[in-house]
Amino acid sequence: MKYDARPCPVVKKFQLTDTIYDFRILNKDFAAAAKPGQFVHILVPGKTLRRPISICDVNGAELRLVFEVRGEGTDILSQIEVGGELDIIAPLGHGFTIYPEKRTVFIGGGIGVPPMLYAAKHCKNSVTITGFRDKSAVILEDDFKKISEHILMTDNGSAGSKGFVTEALKEVIGNAEYVCACGSTAMLRGVAEMAKQVGVPCEISLEERMACGVGACLGCAVLVNREDGTQGYKHVCKNGPVFKAEEVVF
Repeated sequence: MKYDARPCPVVKKFQLTDTIYDFRILNKDFAAAAKPGQFVHILVPGKTLRRPISICDVNGAELRLVFEVRGEGTDILSQIEVGGELDIIAPLGHGFTIYPEKRTVFIGGGIGVPPMLYAAKHCKNSVTITGFRDKSAVILEDDFKKISEHILMTDNGSAGSKGFVTEALKEVIGNAEYVCACGSTAMLRGVAEMAKQVGVPCEISLEERMACGVGACLGCAVLVNREDGTQGYKHVCKNGPVFKAEEVVF
């Protein structure tokens, strides 16, 4: 696909928590081309570098983008209102491998939760696990309940069950044929190790600072294991953000 930057109108906007926003962006071409696990690259007014935002869902011609305010750039984005436009390049990156008939566990932690929604919607036989620090941080619970068996975890037990997503994974991985995850490095490491122990294929989505978003600037390189036993580098924006778990050097 040609990486064109296009102005896309914001047609809906919701605030999910104190720091997390839910935008619906209209562009039928981007929506038709989007795959689970891909992202968009948004030009922030007044900033040079774009911000990568995972695609949370697609509904007709709308892309759903759920993001957290983490700095000045995302704070500026959060202030754009319905009727405004965002300069977007999309869809970018290599997404999840989806096997619609396989029993797949989709796991998201914190702001790694949004991209798992669109991925899980493509699977007929799935269980989703989402994890947050506490009740105030929980997002998209109702969305997941509509499409799959869903397990909610919080660190302190203020919502769902108390504990980490890996504890919930222990209970369901025995019947799993595939695992897909997105979240913190520590979470991904734990999920990958557990999947390896039981011999279940696993894919993980990495987060890395990006500049160009298309593999030109080489700024988002991560160390990976090659098939020949050596190590080298791949780029999260182009080769990822989704990688086979065994590829990633934690």
